[in-house]
Amino acid sequence: MDTTYSLANYLNIRSPDSGTVYRFQNFYIGEDAYFKNIETGVTNTFGFLPFGFSGVTVTKAADNEPASLIFPNNALTRAWIEIAVRDYWICNVRTVLVNPSNKNDYRLLSRYFSQIVAASWDNQAVKLELASVLDAVGVDLPRKRLTQQLVGSLPVTANVRF
Repeated sequence: MDTTYSLANYLNIRSPDSGTVYRFQNFYIGEDAYFKNIETGVTNTFGFLPFGFSGVTVTKAADNEPASLIFPNNALTRAWIEIAVRDYWICNVRTVLVNPSNKNDYRLLSRYFSQIVAASWDNQAVKLELASVLDAVGVDLPRKRLTQQLVGSLPVTANVRF
């Protein structure tokens, strides 16, 4: 019997100053999910929050395309969103294929490291505009730290200007 996989996202969003971290996933409704970082061996718990992630075109030399996260405009989101926008929080979005019947069975498709650069909202939703960390450095946003934690392993062909 073939396994059917579904698309999901795991999101780490954190303050570069205080170390505050929120972890969300958008697939297992009303449940926690666990994501084991293969590189570090650390497993973290991700609570459910419906959110959308879109607009990413990843290339070896940064993406140069805006990405966005869309959250429901509710009390949980409003508790941290204003601070996250003001302080340019860092986002790490992992797009995975998940096996709906086995939370431990997933396949990592991509990782996108970014910085919040703007936001908009209405009565229903809050939209965060993101720039990849490399793009954010290129346009002189704060927190210009190119660490492996922020950008992963840089490809040999990438042009990085310091």
